[in-house]
Amino acid sequence: MTKVAVDAKKKRKKKGTEETPVHHIGEVNKDLLLDLAAKHGTPIFVIDHEKLRENYREFKRHMPDVQVYFAVKANSNPEIVKTLYDIGCSFDVASMPEFMIVYQNIKKIPHKQRQQWIWDKIIYANTIKPIETLEALDKYKPLVTFDNHYEILKIRDHAPHAGLVLRLRVPNTGSMVELSSKFGAHPGEAVDLIVEAFENGLVVEGLSFHVGSQCTNFENYMQALQISASIIKEVEDRTGRKIRILDIGGGFPVKYHPGIRSIRTLAKKLNAEIKRLFPADMQILAEPGRFLVANTCTLVAKVVGKAVRDGKPCYYINDGVYHTYSGQVFDHINYPVLPFKDGETQISAVFGPTCDAFDTITLSAELPELDIGDLVYSENIGAYSHASSTYFNGFPPAKVVHINK
Repeated sequence: MTKVAVDAKKKRKKKGTEETPVHHIGEVNKDLLLDLAAKHGTPIFVIDHEKLRENYREFKRHMPDVQVYFAVKANSNPEIVKTLYDIGCSFDVASMPEFMIVYQNIKKIPHKQRQQWIWDKIIYANTIKPIETLEALDKYKPLVTFDNHYEILKIRDHAPHAGLVLRLRVPNTGSMVELSSKFGAHPGEAVDLIVEAFENGLVVEGLSFHVGSQCTNFENYMQALQISASIIKEVEDRTGRKIRILDIGGGFPVKYHPGIRSIRTLAKKLNAEIKRLFPADMQILAEPGRFLVANTCTLVAKVVGKAVRDGKPCYYINDGVYHTYSGQVFDHINYPVLPFKDGETQISAVFGPTCDAFDTITLSAELPELDIGDLVYSENIGAYSHASSTYFNGFPPAKVVHINK
Protein backbone atom coordinates (compact mmCIF):
# COMPACT_ATOMS: atom_id res chain seq x y z
CA MET A 1 0.00 0.00 0.00
CA THR A 2 1.34 3.45 -0.87
CA LYS A 3 2.13 6.05 1.76
CA VAL A 4 -0.79 8.16 0.48
CA ALA A 5 -3.21 5.27 1.00
CA VAL A 6 -1.82 4.53 4.47
CA ASP A 7 -2.15 8.17 5.50
CA ALA A 8 -5.69 8.32 4.15
CA LYS A 9 -6.67 5.19 6.06
CA LYS A 10 -5.22 6.60 9.29
CA LYS A 11 -7.16 9.82 8.74
CA ARG A 12 -10.41 7.92 8.36
CA LYS A 13 -9.76 5.95 11.53
CA LYS A 14 -9.26 9.18 13.45
CA LYS A 15 -12.66 10.36 12.27
CA GLY A 16 -14.29 7.21 13.60
CA THR A 17 -16.98 5.03 12.14
CA GLU A 18 -18.94 7.93 10.66
CA GLU A 19 -16.72 7.83 7.56
CA THR A 20 -16.94 4.07 7.08
CA PRO A 21 -19.49 3.03 4.44
CA VAL A 22 -21.95 0.30 5.32
CA HIS A 23 -21.58 -2.66 2.97
CA HIS A 24 -24.25 -5.26 2.30
CA ILE A 25 -22.73 -7.20 -0.60
CA GLY A 26 -21.34 -10.57 0.49
CA GLU A 27 -19.23 -12.93 -1.57
CA VAL A 28 -22.30 -14.85 -2.75
CA ASN A 29 -23.95 -11.66 -3.96
CA LYS A 30 -20.74 -10.55 -5.64
CA ASP A 31 -20.84 -13.75 -7.66
CA LEU A 32 -24.45 -13.02 -8.57
CA LEU A 33 -23.57 -9.49 -9.69
CA LEU A 34 -20.75 -10.84 -11.86
CA ASP A 35 -23.12 -13.40 -13.41
CA LEU A 36 -25.70 -10.69 -14.11
CA ALA A 37 -23.06 -8.46 -15.70
CA ALA A 38 -21.92 -11.35 -17.90
CA LYS A 39 -25.52 -11.97 -18.97
CA HIS A 40 -26.75 -8.40 -19.45
CA GLY A 41 -23.60 -6.37 -20.06
CA THR A 42 -22.73 -3.18 -18.22
CA PRO A 43 -23.60 -0.82 -16.74
CA ILE A 44 -26.44 -2.56 -14.91
CA PHE A 45 -28.62 -1.25 -12.11
CA VAL A 46 -29.66 -4.24 -10.01
CA ILE A 47 -32.87 -3.94 -7.97
CA ASP A 48 -33.41 -6.46 -5.15
CA HIS A 49 -37.15 -6.69 -4.55
CA GLU A 50 -36.84 -8.82 -1.42
CA LYS A 51 -34.73 -6.08 0.18
CA LEU A 52 -37.43 -3.61 -0.84
CA ARG A 53 -40.07 -5.68 0.93
CA GLU A 54 -37.82 -6.00 3.99
CA ASN A 55 -37.42 -2.22 4.20
CA TYR A 56 -41.18 -1.71 4.02
CA ARG A 57 -41.74 -4.28 6.77
CA GLU A 58 -39.05 -2.67 8.91
CA PHE A 59 -40.69 0.75 8.62
CA LYS A 60 -44.10 -0.68 9.52
CA ARG A 61 -42.63 -2.65 12.41
CA HIS A 62 -41.26 0.48 14.05
CA MET A 63 -44.20 2.75 13.17
CA PRO A 64 -47.20 0.43 12.89
CA ASP A 65 -49.79 3.22 13.13
CA VAL A 66 -48.30 5.26 10.27
CA GLN A 67 -49.62 4.84 6.73
CA VAL A 68 -46.62 4.51 4.39
CA TYR A 69 -46.72 6.56 1.17
CA PHE A 70 -43.70 5.69 -0.97
CA ALA A 71 -42.17 8.84 -2.50
CA VAL A 72 -42.14 7.71 -6.13
CA LYS A 73 -39.63 10.40 -7.11
CA ALA A 74 -36.89 8.53 -5.22
CA ASN A 75 -37.03 5.72 -7.76
CA SER A 76 -39.94 5.64 -10.19
CA ASN A 77 -39.21 2.25 -11.71
CA PRO A 78 -42.65 0.70 -12.36
CA GLU A 79 -41.58 -2.68 -10.99
CA ILE A 80 -40.62 -1.09 -7.67
CA VAL A 81 -44.05 0.55 -7.55
CA LYS A 82 -45.67 -2.79 -8.39
CA THR A 83 -43.86 -4.64 -5.61
CA LEU A 84 -44.85 -2.01 -3.06
CA TYR A 85 -48.42 -1.95 -4.35
CA ASP A 86 -48.65 -5.70 -3.90
CA ILE A 87 -47.71 -5.47 -0.21
CA GLY A 88 -50.18 -2.68 0.58
CA CYS A 89 -48.10 0.46 0.28
CA SER A 90 -49.58 3.90 -0.50
CA PHE A 91 -47.91 6.44 -2.77
CA ASP A 92 -46.69 10.04 -2.78
CA VAL A 93 -46.56 11.38 -6.34
CA ALA A 94 -45.33 14.75 -7.56
CA SER A 95 -46.32 14.74 -11.24
CA MET A 96 -48.94 13.23 -13.54
CA PRO A 97 -46.42 10.75 -15.01
CA GLU A 98 -45.72 9.49 -11.47
CA PHE A 99 -49.46 9.34 -10.80
CA MET A 100 -49.96 7.24 -13.94
CA ILE A 101 -47.17 4.82 -12.96
CA VAL A 102 -49.16 4.07 -9.82
CA TYR A 103 -52.48 4.13 -11.70
CA GLN A 104 -51.36 1.26 -13.95
CA ASN A 105 -51.76 -1.06 -10.96
CA ILE A 106 -55.40 -0.15 -10.34
CA LYS A 107 -56.80 0.71 -13.76
CA LYS A 108 -58.64 -2.60 -14.11
CA ILE A 109 -60.40 -2.67 -10.75
CA PRO A 110 -64.05 -1.49 -10.55
CA HIS A 111 -64.55 2.27 -10.78
CA LYS A 112 -65.96 2.80 -7.28
CA GLN A 113 -63.24 0.67 -5.69
CA ARG A 114 -60.60 2.45 -7.75
CA GLN A 115 -61.80 5.88 -6.64
CA GLN A 116 -61.74 4.81 -3.02
CA TRP A 117 -58.23 3.42 -3.43
CA ILE A 118 -56.96 6.69 -4.91
CA TRP A 119 -58.55 8.69 -2.09
CA ASP A 120 -57.02 6.44 0.53
CA LYS A 121 -53.68 5.59 -1.10
CA ILE A 122 -52.35 8.53 -3.13
CA ILE A 123 -51.27 12.01 -2.15
CA TYR A 124 -50.15 14.46 -4.80
CA ALA A 125 -47.42 16.07 -2.69
CA ASN A 126 -46.22 18.84 -4.97
CA THR A 127 -47.52 22.18 -3.77
CA ILE A 128 -47.21 23.84 -7.19
CA LYS A 129 -49.23 22.21 -9.96
CA PRO A 130 -49.85 23.31 -13.56
CA ILE A 131 -53.47 24.01 -14.43
CA GLU A 132 -53.42 21.08 -16.88
CA THR A 133 -52.36 18.76 -14.06
CA LEU A 134 -55.13 19.99 -11.76
CA GLU A 135 -57.71 19.46 -14.49
CA ALA A 136 -56.45 15.93 -15.06
CA LEU A 137 -56.43 15.17 -11.33
CA ASP A 138 -59.89 16.50 -10.50
CA LYS A 139 -61.82 13.43 -11.65
CA TYR A 140 -59.71 11.23 -9.38
CA LYS A 141 -60.40 13.36 -6.27
CA PRO A 142 -57.00 12.73 -4.63
CA LEU A 143 -55.36 14.48 -1.72
CA VAL A 144 -53.22 17.38 -2.98
CA THR A 145 -50.89 19.71 -1.11
CA PHE A 146 -50.84 23.49 -1.28
CA ASP A 147 -48.93 26.25 0.50
CA ASN A 148 -50.06 29.64 -0.84
CA HIS A 149 -52.97 31.89 -1.84
CA TYR A 150 -52.50 31.48 -5.60
CA GLU A 151 -52.59 27.70 -5.41
CA ILE A 152 -55.92 27.89 -3.55
CA LEU A 153 -57.41 29.84 -6.45
CA LYS A 154 -56.02 27.39 -9.02
CA ILE A 155 -57.39 24.40 -7.12
CA ARG A 156 -60.77 26.10 -6.66
CA ASP A 157 -61.07 26.72 -10.39
CA HIS A 158 -59.55 23.50 -11.77
CA ALA A 159 -59.67 20.73 -9.13
CA PRO A 160 -62.46 21.61 -6.68
CA HIS A 161 -63.10 17.95 -5.83
CA ALA A 162 -59.61 17.36 -4.44
CA GLY A 163 -58.95 17.07 -0.72
CA LEU A 164 -56.43 19.66 0.44
CA VAL A 165 -53.42 19.26 2.70
CA LEU A 166 -51.54 22.40 3.74
CA ARG A 167 -47.78 22.00 3.65
CA LEU A 168 -45.89 23.83 6.39
CA ARG A 169 -42.41 25.26 6.34
CA VAL A 170 -40.52 23.65 9.22
CA PRO A 171 -36.86 23.50 10.36
CA ASN A 172 -34.58 21.54 8.01
CA THR A 173 -31.39 22.01 10.02
CA GLY A 174 -28.90 19.20 9.52
CA SER A 175 -30.71 17.51 6.64
CA MET A 176 -28.72 16.38 3.61
CA VAL A 177 -31.11 18.12 1.21
CA GLU A 178 -32.91 21.24 2.48
CA LEU A 179 -36.43 21.82 1.12
CA SER A 180 -37.94 24.63 3.18
CA SER A 181 -36.59 27.45 0.98
CA LYS A 182 -38.82 26.31 -1.89
CA PHE A 183 -41.88 24.78 -0.25
CA GLY A 184 -44.15 25.30 2.72
CA ALA A 185 -46.34 28.00 4.23
CA HIS A 186 -44.91 29.95 7.13
CA PRO A 187 -46.60 28.72 10.34
CA GLY A 188 -47.78 32.25 11.02
CA GLU A 189 -49.94 32.28 7.87
CA ALA A 190 -51.06 28.66 7.98
CA VAL A 191 -54.39 29.13 9.73
CA ASP A 192 -55.36 32.05 7.48
CA LEU A 193 -54.62 29.94 4.39
CA ILE A 194 -56.76 27.08 5.69
CA VAL A 195 -59.61 29.48 6.45
CA GLU A 196 -59.25 30.99 2.97
CA ALA A 197 -59.49 27.53 1.40
CA PHE A 198 -62.67 26.80 3.36
CA GLU A 199 -64.11 30.14 2.29
CA ASN A 200 -63.47 29.20 -1.34
CA GLY A 201 -65.56 26.06 -0.96
CA LEU A 202 -62.62 23.66 -0.68
CA VAL A 203 -62.12 20.92 1.89
CA VAL A 204 -58.90 21.00 3.89
CA GLU A 205 -58.26 17.51 5.22
CA GLY A 206 -54.87 17.88 6.82
CA LEU A 207 -51.41 19.33 7.34
CA SER A 208 -48.07 18.14 6.03
CA PHE A 209 -44.43 18.99 6.52
CA HIS A 210 -41.02 17.80 5.35
CA VAL A 211 -37.91 18.11 7.53
CA GLY A 212 -35.51 17.69 4.60
CA SER A 213 -34.09 14.62 2.92
CA GLN A 214 -31.76 12.29 4.86
CA CYS A 215 -32.55 14.07 8.13
CA THR A 216 -30.17 13.07 10.91
CA ASN A 217 -31.29 15.86 13.25
CA PHE A 218 -34.32 14.25 14.86
CA GLU A 219 -35.18 17.47 16.67
CA ASN A 220 -36.53 18.75 13.32
CA TYR A 221 -39.36 16.23 13.57
CA MET A 222 -40.13 17.14 17.18
CA GLN A 223 -40.37 20.84 16.38
CA ALA A 224 -42.51 20.17 13.30
CA LEU A 225 -44.95 18.04 15.30
CA GLN A 226 -45.33 20.75 17.92
CA ILE A 227 -45.92 23.42 15.26
CA SER A 228 -48.52 21.20 13.57
CA ALA A 229 -50.37 20.50 16.82
CA SER A 230 -50.59 24.21 17.57
CA ILE A 231 -51.96 25.02 14.10
CA ILE A 232 -54.53 22.21 14.21
CA LYS A 233 -55.82 23.48 17.56
CA GLU A 234 -56.11 27.05 16.29
CA VAL A 235 -57.96 25.91 13.15
CA GLU A 236 -60.47 24.00 15.26
CA ASP A 237 -60.89 26.95 17.64
CA ARG A 238 -61.46 29.44 14.78
CA THR A 239 -63.56 27.34 12.43
CA GLY A 240 -65.01 24.49 14.45
CA ARG A 241 -63.67 22.11 11.77
CA LYS A 242 -61.44 19.18 12.60
CA ILE A 243 -58.16 18.39 10.88
CA ARG A 244 -57.65 14.64 10.95
CA ILE A 245 -54.72 13.98 8.59
CA LEU A 246 -51.11 14.74 9.46
CA ASP A 247 -48.46 13.93 6.86
CA ILE A 248 -45.03 13.86 8.54
CA GLY A 249 -43.24 13.74 5.19
CA GLY A 250 -39.99 11.94 4.47
CA GLY A 251 -36.38 12.42 5.44
CA PHE A 252 -36.06 9.10 7.27
CA PRO A 253 -32.31 8.45 7.28
CA VAL A 254 -30.54 5.58 5.59
CA LYS A 255 -27.48 4.10 7.28
CA TYR A 256 -24.99 4.99 4.57
CA HIS A 257 -22.40 4.69 7.38
CA PRO A 258 -22.57 3.37 10.96
CA GLY A 259 -22.62 6.84 12.52
CA ILE A 260 -26.18 7.44 11.31
CA ARG A 261 -28.77 6.62 13.95
CA SER A 262 -31.28 3.94 13.10
CA ILE A 263 -34.95 4.25 12.19
CA ARG A 264 -35.70 2.50 15.48
CA THR A 265 -34.36 5.48 17.45
CA LEU A 266 -36.31 8.01 15.41
CA ALA A 267 -39.50 5.93 15.47
CA LYS A 268 -39.44 5.70 19.26
CA LYS A 269 -39.29 9.49 19.51
CA LEU A 270 -41.94 10.03 16.83
CA ASN A 271 -44.39 7.52 18.24
CA ALA A 272 -44.17 9.04 21.73
CA GLU A 273 -44.56 12.62 20.52
CA ILE A 274 -47.45 11.81 18.19
CA LYS A 275 -49.25 10.04 21.01
CA ARG A 276 -48.65 13.02 23.32
CA LEU A 277 -49.75 15.74 20.91
CA PHE A 278 -52.58 14.32 18.79
CA PRO A 279 -55.90 12.54 19.33
CA ALA A 280 -56.13 8.82 18.69
CA ASP A 281 -58.23 9.32 15.54
CA MET A 282 -55.56 11.45 13.81
CA GLN A 283 -54.47 9.68 10.63
CA ILE A 284 -50.69 9.82 10.36
CA LEU A 285 -49.05 9.58 6.93
CA ALA A 286 -45.36 9.38 6.06
CA GLU A 287 -43.54 9.66 2.72
CA PRO A 288 -40.37 7.52 2.89
CA GLY A 289 -38.56 7.33 -0.42
CA ARG A 290 -34.85 6.99 0.22
CA PHE A 291 -35.45 4.74 3.24
CA LEU A 292 -37.30 2.17 1.13
CA VAL A 293 -35.09 2.03 -1.96
CA ALA A 294 -31.55 3.25 -1.20
CA ASN A 295 -30.03 -0.06 -0.18
CA THR A 296 -32.12 -2.15 -2.57
CA CYS A 297 -30.01 -1.26 -5.60
CA THR A 298 -26.44 -1.89 -6.74
CA LEU A 299 -24.67 -0.54 -9.79
CA VAL A 300 -22.15 -2.64 -11.71
CA ALA A 301 -19.93 -0.82 -14.21
CA LYS A 302 -16.90 -1.63 -16.34
CA VAL A 303 -13.49 0.02 -16.61
CA VAL A 304 -13.28 1.33 -20.19
CA GLY A 305 -10.08 3.32 -19.87
CA LYS A 306 -7.13 3.99 -17.55
CA ALA A 307 -4.32 6.49 -17.22
CA VAL A 308 -1.81 7.82 -14.69
CA ARG A 309 -2.04 11.55 -14.05
CA ASP A 310 0.31 13.31 -11.66
CA GLY A 311 1.27 9.93 -10.28
CA LYS A 312 -2.34 8.92 -9.48
CA PRO A 313 -4.09 6.00 -11.18
CA CYS A 314 -7.18 7.19 -13.07
CA TYR A 315 -9.95 4.87 -14.18
CA TYR A 316 -12.77 5.63 -16.61
CA ILE A 317 -15.95 3.59 -16.21
CA ASN A 318 -19.11 3.35 -18.32
CA ASP A 319 -21.37 5.11 -15.82
CA GLY A 320 -20.97 8.50 -14.21
CA VAL A 321 -22.47 11.64 -12.69
CA TYR A 322 -24.69 12.23 -15.71
CA HIS A 323 -26.15 8.79 -15.09
CA THR A 324 -26.50 6.61 -11.98
CA TYR A 325 -23.96 8.65 -10.02
CA SER A 326 -26.11 11.75 -10.58
CA GLY A 327 -27.15 11.38 -6.93
CA GLN A 328 -23.74 12.73 -5.98
CA VAL A 329 -24.75 16.04 -7.55
CA PHE A 330 -28.47 16.27 -6.83
CA ASP A 331 -28.60 14.27 -3.62
CA HIS A 332 -25.20 15.08 -2.07
CA ILE A 333 -24.46 11.40 -1.42
CA ASN A 334 -21.08 9.80 -1.98
CA TYR A 335 -21.20 6.30 -3.45
CA PRO A 336 -17.87 4.50 -2.93
CA VAL A 337 -16.59 2.74 -6.03
CA LEU A 338 -15.62 -0.79 -4.97
CA PRO A 339 -13.61 -3.49 -6.77
CA PHE A 340 -14.49 -7.12 -7.34
CA LYS A 341 -10.80 -8.08 -7.45
CA ASP A 342 -8.46 -8.13 -4.46
CA GLY A 343 -5.03 -6.58 -4.19
CA GLU A 344 -2.95 -3.86 -2.61
CA THR A 345 -4.87 -0.61 -2.86
CA GLN A 346 -3.90 2.93 -3.66
CA ILE A 347 -5.74 6.22 -3.86
CA SER A 348 -7.23 6.46 -7.33
CA ALA A 349 -9.51 8.71 -9.36
CA VAL A 350 -12.64 7.40 -11.06
CA PHE A 351 -14.33 9.25 -13.92
CA GLY A 352 -17.49 8.69 -15.92
CA PRO A 353 -17.60 8.06 -19.69
CA THR A 354 -18.63 11.50 -21.00
CA CYS A 355 -16.42 14.21 -22.48
CA ASP A 356 -17.13 16.60 -19.58
CA ALA A 357 -14.59 17.00 -16.76
CA PHE A 358 -17.55 17.51 -14.44
CA ASP A 359 -18.13 13.77 -14.87
CA THR A 360 -15.83 13.01 -11.93
CA ILE A 361 -17.11 10.33 -9.56
CA THR A 362 -14.28 10.45 -7.03
CA LEU A 363 -10.65 11.51 -6.69
CA SER A 364 -10.05 9.33 -3.64
CA ALA A 365 -11.18 5.76 -4.25
CA GLU A 366 -9.11 3.03 -2.61
CA LEU A 367 -8.66 0.52 -5.40
CA PRO A 368 -6.24 -2.19 -6.42
CA GLU A 369 -4.69 -1.83 -9.84
CA LEU A 370 -7.49 -2.34 -12.34
CA ASP A 371 -7.31 -3.32 -15.98
CA ILE A 372 -9.52 -2.28 -18.85
CA GLY A 373 -12.50 -4.62 -18.79
CA ASP A 374 -12.48 -5.11 -15.00
CA LEU A 375 -15.75 -4.53 -13.17
CA VAL A 376 -16.50 -2.30 -10.18
CA TYR A 377 -19.67 -1.75 -8.20
CA SER A 378 -21.41 0.77 -5.94
CA GLU A 379 -24.08 -0.21 -3.43
CA ASN A 380 -26.79 1.71 -1.54
CA ILE A 381 -27.39 3.61 -4.78
CA GLY A 382 -31.14 3.09 -5.22
CA ALA A 383 -32.44 6.57 -4.32
CA TYR A 384 -32.26 9.69 -6.50
CA SER A 385 -29.74 8.08 -8.85
CA HIS A 386 -31.14 6.15 -11.78
CA ALA A 387 -34.24 8.35 -11.46
CA SER A 388 -32.18 11.40 -12.49
CA SER A 389 -30.03 9.72 -15.17
CA THR A 390 -29.69 11.51 -18.50
CA TYR A 391 -28.72 10.69 -22.08
CA PHE A 392 -25.87 13.21 -22.11
CA ASN A 393 -23.34 12.54 -24.89
CA GLY A 394 -25.73 9.86 -26.12
CA PHE A 395 -24.87 7.48 -23.29
CA PRO A 396 -28.09 5.83 -22.07
CA PRO A 397 -28.92 5.12 -18.42
CA ALA A 398 -27.78 1.82 -16.94
CA LYS A 399 -29.87 -1.21 -17.84
CA VAL A 400 -32.24 -2.18 -15.02
CA VAL A 401 -32.08 -5.79 -13.83
CA HIS A 402 -34.53 -7.17 -11.25
CA ILE A 403 -33.84 -9.94 -8.75
CA ASN A 404 -36.04 -11.63 -6.12
CA LYS A 405 -39.28 -10.36 -7.63
